[in-house]
Amino acid sequence: MKIIPTEIADVKIIEPQVFSDDRGYFLETWNRASFAKNGLDLTFVQDNQSRSKKHVLRGLHYQLEQTQGKLVRVVKGAVFDVAVDIRKSSPTFGRWAGVELSETNHRMLWVPGGFAHGFLALTDDVDLTYKCTDFYAARHERTIVWNDPDLAIAWPLAAGAAPLVSPKDEAGASFAGADLFA
Repeated sequence: MKIIPTEIADVKIIEPQVFSDDRGYFLETWNRASFAKNGLDLTFVQDNQSRSKKHVLRGLHYQLEQTQGKLVRVVKGAVFDVAVDIRKSSPTFGRWAGVELSETNHRMLWVPGGFAHGFLALTDDVDLTYKCTDFYAARHERTIVWNDPDLAIAWPLAAGAAPLVSPKDEAGASFAGADLFA
């Protein structure tokens, strides 16, 4: 396993070792001892999967309580995955890190608690999975609008194109007006 730093020290790209031959491939997506040896001593309590059509944008989501760290990977297709630091006490507060995750590059993204998370589906029928460090709690969930000008996330959309966004995500709070972490 290879750990690749991002612009934000706490957010990590993880490249598993892939064993390929003419039959296909094998890779290990989670091994607690291996991750801990690489500085990510994590305990997961919930796995989630979503399917999205091309141009669907989900996020930016987070929970104020029952804060979830997420280990995100794509099983089918490709996404542009984003983590936004929303910890006011952090030196990288308000910054974001983004990476393409795909079924061919096998990369995963570690999004720690204290970050908002979102992604844009780059291909048709994207299957994305993520392991969570705490349970989903709707009453604690918050959303920051995907196109907040203060965050200025460089979503890879064609010029003038708009993503497909849920009403909940479209009505997300501005970064300046959002409930954030201390």
